[in-house]
Amino acid sequence: MANKLKNANTETREERKKRLTIDNNYEPLVHEDKYILEVNELKRYFEIKDGVLQRIVGYVRAVDGISFKIERGTTMGLVGESGCGKTTVGRTILRLSEKSAGQVLFNGQEVYDLNKEELQKMRPKMQIIFQDPYSSLSPRLPIGEIIGEAVREHGIVPEERYTEYLDEIMENCGLQPYHKQRYPHEFSGGQRQRICIARALALNPEFVVCDEPVSALDVSIQAQIINLLMDLQDKYNLTYLFISHDLSVVEHISDTIGVMYLGDLVEFGSKKDIFRNPLHPYTKALFSAIPIPDPTKQVNRILLEGSIPSPANPPKGCKFHTRCSECMEICKVEVPKQKEIEPGHQVVCHLYNDK
Repeated sequence: MANKLKNANTETREERKKRLTIDNNYEPLVHEDKYILEVNELKRYFEIKDGVLQRIVGYVRAVDGISFKIERGTTMGLVGESGCGKTTVGRTILRLSEKSAGQVLFNGQEVYDLNKEELQKMRPKMQIIFQDPYSSLSPRLPIGEIIGEAVREHGIVPEERYTEYLDEIMENCGLQPYHKQRYPHEFSGGQRQRICIARALALNPEFVVCDEPVSALDVSIQAQIINLLMDLQDKYNLTYLFISHDLSVVEHISDTIGVMYLGDLVEFGSKKDIFRNPLHPYTKALFSAIPIPDPTKQVNRILLEGSIPSPANPPKGCKFHTRCSECMEICKVEVPKQKEIEPGHQVVCHLYNDK
């Protein structure tokens, strides 16, 4: 996958940004705030109800107190096994799912402090691209309506510019203006995902949650979509939270990477630091599973013991200790604290208590 991505576009990010600026006479917006998004101790618990009276008997700790920041115009990759809470993080940030505790600051403003009218005004600036391009598009609406419906609702452009604006957005996403009259079932999976991207881009967003946008596509199509997202980011100064379980994709598109396990962010740092020096035993296990196209090269696979514990009844101490080959006694009783091992590279693990 990584080779296909590199072969599909050999330009560096700086070269691509320079080309797009010259070709489109585009200058990105300049903001004073360095960070577009700040997440502090975010929690999202789901109630477990039982009995005839549906009493609350427990909680599923889908997101259990994570914190991170994303710089404007960059991409943060969020990786981890299925069920670790990655998608819930994205939905909770966008307020599609209500938080249980914590803080979400978008451009310095708490998203959960906004009333209905203020949230309606902010919605266009925070968008999402869903994982499944088949079920996320209404089969009853033509493509022009799907992409343009919210443009009219939020008054993004004057009515006299509406058609021209849609044509421009569609062409930027690799679609043709005559596609507007067609329906989703007439398109391939890759084209449908381009429609989903165009729908998000049409609202002129600043921040986009990409929820595994290429996992349902063929590998060759994945490369096209990833490179499209990177081109659009450089052209419109977009900021991405890129959720994925494919580390080769995350390595290609991300600037920073967060590793999640059972609702916790166990490691965070720049892409260079994470891939050069993975610190957490879980991160090391994930990296050891990356396929290498060289059959002569030996890889020391780290096999995790057991299965993922239930988020409704997580283990005491470090949640990863039940599967960790480097588990110590302290891991079974005490929750590890976040430590910065090198500038910007943080890990939550007892192995680094003395560092």
